[in-house]
Amino acid sequence: MQIIIKKLDAILTYIKNNNSSRYMDIREVSEFAGISRSTIRRNVKANKLKASNTTGKLLFKVSDVENWLNG
Repeated sequence: MQIIIKKLDAILTYIKNNNSSRYMDIREVSEFAGISRSTIRRNVKANKLKASNTTGKLLFKVSDVENWLNG
């Protein structure tokens, strides 16, 4: 139980310290959400998660990721 509380505190600190208009790459989203990169790609392909691919790699706005996780 203590491990879960520490993980949730770390996530909350991360959210509070990050600007929601900044972008994250797929590795950061995977670590932030605790899910695999393939799951993220599958949700992008299904249009459930917004991503930008203009730079040649998937980039995600923090606010879009938070909305997707809470959605």
